[in-house]
Amino acid sequence: MRMILVGPPGAGKGTQAARLVETFNIPHISSGDMFRAEVKQGTELGKQLDHHMKLGGLVPDEVTIPIVLKRITQADTAAGFMLDGFPRTRPQAEALDKEMAKAGVALDAVVLIEVPDQLLEERAIHRRSDPQTGAIYHLKYNPPPAEIAGRLVHRSDDTKEAVDKRVAKYHAETAPIIPYYMEKGILKRVDGVGDPDVITERIKAVLND
Repeated sequence: MRMILVGPPGAGKGTQAARLVETFNIPHISSGDMFRAEVKQGTELGKQLDHHMKLGGLVPDEVTIPIVLKRITQADTAAGFMLDGFPRTRPQAEALDKEMAKAGVALDAVVLIEVPDQLLEERAIHRRSDPQTGAIYHLKYNPPPAEIAGRLVHRSDDTKEAVDKRVAKYHAETAPIIPYYMEKGILKRVDGVGDPDVITERIKAVLND
């Protein structure tokens, strides 16, 4: 199963990705992990990537695409992979498809987890994390035990303003890949509202269609 996981920030992609890679026994490939690995290896692409990252600008597609292609054609992806965090724009999606076709690799599905903007905001504003255990809680839907409530942290990027900014960026830059993959007939829409276990089953169902 070769798939891409897409959805707005706060849609629950991290939770579902962890479950799906275990179900299908495939590697979870995130853009951040790929970039760090390439820089650490000191490859020519890694040096170019490091240069752009240190400048604080966007990494150009001519650097990113070869890194992605290199990773998704490694031995551990023989049974498939889950690509997370890339592509982020329609031009990236088109370029990735072109290079994958040259390498003889094709996507099986693009899973879109859909959650209304209002709920994304609510999820983030009430989210808290435990700095000692890394556990994530939600004050409304998954409240923490009373004895640890005092040490929980509200991340600076979980404010209304920060969430609105991330969601707006998603709609402007990433959402345009949705009609592209619809045209290709591999987009799988999933309702991302509800219990995580139920959402996992929804995803499995659309993948098995």
